[in-house]
Formats: sequence, structure tokens, C-alpha cells
Amino acid sequence: MKRLITFIAAIFIFLGFAFFQSNTKQTAKPKIPTVGLLQLMNQPALAQIQKGVIAGLKDEGYVKGKTVKIDYQNAQGNQSNLKSMSEKFENENADLMIGITTPSSLALADVTKKTPIVLGAVTDPKGAGLVKNEDHPEANITGVSDQAPLKEQLSLIRKLMPKLKTLGIIYTSSDNSAVAQYKLFTKLCRQENVKYKVYSISNSNDLNQVSQTMLQNVDAVYVPTDNTIAGAMQTLVKNANNANVPIFPAVDTMVKQGGVATYSVNQYKLGIMTGRMAGRLLKGKKISKTPVEYVKHGELTINLKQAKKLGIHIPDSLLKTAKTEGELFK
Repeated sequence: MKRLITFIAAIFIFLGFAFFQSNTKQTAKPKIPTVGLLQLMNQPALAQIQKGVIAGLKDEGYVKGKTVKIDYQNAQGNQSNLKSMSEKFENENADLMIGITTPSSLALADVTKKTPIVLGAVTDPKGAGLVKNEDHPEANITGVSDQAPLKEQLSLIRKLMPKLKTLGIIYTSSDNSAVAQYKLFTKLCRQENVKYKVYSISNSNDLNQVSQTMLQNVDAVYVPTDNTIAGAMQTLVKNANNANVPIFPAVDTMVKQGGVATYSVNQYKLGIMTGRMAGRLLKGKKISKTPVEYVKHGELTINLKQAKKLGIHIPDSLLKTAKTEGELFK
């Protein structure tokens, strides 16, 4: 009798254990992927891209803190921080990495040749050596370019400045994106017979003096996609206002900071494109079947208050376009 009781008890224990194991497997939470998000510095355009990335991932079903872990790191413009933060992502076995700007993306590319990397706001992926074939990426990198619609921008400057004699172009010599865009823009100026003078800075500390020199010799200023100048835009705006010279930047957020107008890539929407691409890769899509994406058309952004301050007339047709299809700051 005792043996029978012992046998029955053993069966109950076994069945209980089996049920516990089965229930544990059913309730075990799936692994949440980790995305390393690396940003170069604090400035309005990059902040918009970062917000867009989060929204884009959400569109693909990856909700921050619930279905995806996002390790967001901001290098504060420090190159050594970019390196250590990239290594942090690699050491924690991030499932995917996103680089906002070219320097961030280059830092990520230096630490891994296997983990998928998505470029966010890299003006010239091929020229930066990040991607060899943009249509069919061969390694672990693809992404979204923030190449500005240069023809639309130059056409807008000429339309708003019909008596333009000399256009000043200022950029940061250490910013790969700014250098790439300045070269394309000056080539376009030559094709369109627009006279220009080029000025470069090494860092934000140079901006005050170099811009003052430039503003004595030009009728308007063009600023390419340049993170350093965007971060110190108020210095340039102050000097330009004192000289009564308009600024036409490549980025919409820089218009809000004191530029006059531009056709630009919407930074938030660019971030959404980046986040959606990252989401598709997390779901298993191959890098080789994920070509680099470009924004084909710019959106018109006008700072009407700044235009009035400088005595620049904005045609009603452009005001209407900005109001209905872009942004109009009054």
C-alpha cells in the first residue's frame, strides 16, 4: 500500500513539474532586440531626426521600452565619445546600430563588420566610404541620405535675390557631409553662372571672425548641411543681420533659427524613413536587398519675419506653397 501511495505521489510530482515547465515556456517573454542609436551632437536638425527614428521604428511595431530597447547615446560633438559609445553598442551585442550623421556612422563602421548599421542623415554614403554599391549594399551597411535638393535651393536664392552679384558659401572643413555638399553646390553655381566666394572654418570658434570677413564681400550666404554651423547658427545670424545680408541654409531648422528660406529635406520625415528601414531589418530583411534611400523633393520653408527684417520680398505663390506644403514662420 505504501508503495502504491509513493508511486501515485511520484506521478503527481512528475505531472506537476511537466505542467510547470510547459507553462513557463508559454509565458516566457520573447527576446527584445537592442538598437544602438548614436548621435553626433545637440542641434535642432539632429534632434528632429532622432525623434523621427523612434516614430519610424514604432511604425514597424517596435515600441521604445516595450518591444525594443533603444540605447541612445549623444557624443556632444566629441570624436573620442563616438568611438567609446560605438564600442559600447558592440560589447552589449546590439542587434542593430543607427548612426545619425556621417561621423557617427563612420565610428560604428569601425567597430563591426557584422551587425547591421543604418545610416541616418549621411549626405554621401559612397563618398564617405560607407557603402560601395548603393542599390545593392554588399556589407552590413545601408541607410538614408540627407542630400539636399541643391538645384531647387539655388533657384530659390536667385528668385529672391534677382540682383545677386556674389554668393558667399561657408562650410566646416572637417565635416564630410558639408564638404561633399559644398563641392556639388559650387559645381552647380559654375553651371548656372553664379559668382561665388567660398569660406571655411575648422570649428565653431572660427565662425565669428570668418563670417564677419565673408559678410563684407557677399550679397547673400549659403550654408550646406553642416552640423558645426547649425550648432552655432545664432553667431552667424547675428553677424549677418548686422551686415543686412540674408542667409539661405540647406536645412529647414536653420531657417527657423534665422535663415530666410530654403527647399530642404524634412529632418523628421528623414528620421522616420531611417527608423522604418531599421525596423524592416530587425524583422529579417537582408541588407543586400535594402538600397540606400534618398528624399527626392524638398519642402519649402520660409522665415517671413526674417525676410521682412532684411527687406526681401517673398512672392505670394511661394508663401502659399510654404503654408500648404512646407513651413512658414511668421
